[in-house]
Amino acid sequence: MAEKKIVFVAFAIEDERQRDFLKGQSLSPRAPYEFIDMSVKEPYDSDWEERVRTRIRRSHGVIALVSKNSLTSSGQKWEIQCARDEGKPLLGVWAYSNDRTSLAGVRTVTWTDAHIAGFIDSL
Repeated sequence: MAEKKIVFVAFAIEDERQRDFLKGQSLSPRAPYEFIDMSVKEPYDSDWEERVRTRIRRSHGVIALVSKNSLTSSGQKWEIQCARDEGKPLLGVWAYSNDRTSLAGVRTVTWTDAHIAGFIDSL
């Protein structure tokens, strides 16, 4: 069996339910990957950034769930920039079918099994 791919999920806390749906996809037996994230409901403590950077470094790639909430999520913006700094492949996935928010420099696609599996297979 192929190596399990680790994919970091960057998302705005308001989109936590969408993150749960995405993580649920990894429970499929045909999916040799796992999603990780660093969701926090408390204000960031001083070593949050270093813990996130460590997790992103260990990941094969990063999926950003993109929505209007992404525009004001400082944590998600930082995670996306960290992924770029670490040279990790990055894919934006629109979190909602009726929200086509654009994030500068993030290639964003519709949420389909084919798009997500294609990205993960490319890692």
